[in-house]
Amino acid sequence: MAHILITSGPTRQYLDPVRYLTNASSGRMGVALAEAALAAGHQVTIVSGPVAVNYPAAARVVDVVSTEDMLAASAEIFPACQGLIGVAAPCDYRPELVASQKIQKTGEPLVLYLHETPDVVATLGSQKAPSQWVVGFALETEDARFRAIVKAEKKHCDMIVLNGPEAMHAAQTRVEVLTHHGESAGTFEGSKESAAREIFRVINQRLVQPREVQP
Repeated sequence: MAHILITSGPTRQYLDPVRYLTNASSGRMGVALAEAALAAGHQVTIVSGPVAVNYPAAARVVDVVSTEDMLAASAEIFPACQGLIGVAAPCDYRPELVASQKIQKTGEPLVLYLHETPDVVATLGSQKAPSQWVVGFALETEDARFRAIVKAEKKHCDMIVLNGPEAMHAAQTRVEVLTHHGESAGTFEGSKESAAREIFRVINQRLVQPREVQP
């Protein structure tokens, strides 16, 4: 049995006490992957941003808000895990300044200065032990396979799952699982539950089981 860390859902980067930057990630794929991993007999810890879905009761869930929160919680948990599935869609940018009070309308354009947030999967991937594995997700709108393969290398992923923006907050999806060499390990289409089962089957066969039989 492996202990698997799954990051799931969006994160929020607040502009003021009531407004924030985020995206349309629903956490549904995180739920489905957790269910698939649990069904295979593994232990699952989920680090999740704000979502409306319900995670499996058998999984440990750590709730976070910002990308920085997600990285901090995941970095604490990951050393005790055999692998990471980074299905979350953390917000990539944060405001340079967060207003302490609600920003009032003035009739003039509002200029925001944004900085990149830390990359959760890339940071954890750079810290993984030889016995650990990392699976990332890549949501791309152009040059999809090329960009996914580049991300897999930059983020130290053993595999990366490619999908598109139509999957966000949707019940259906189409994904392609790619190895870090850029080879396809399968394309799966249908409900997120059925796609997750296929994704985890590949992960289990190629990453989990080979490490379990190592002396």
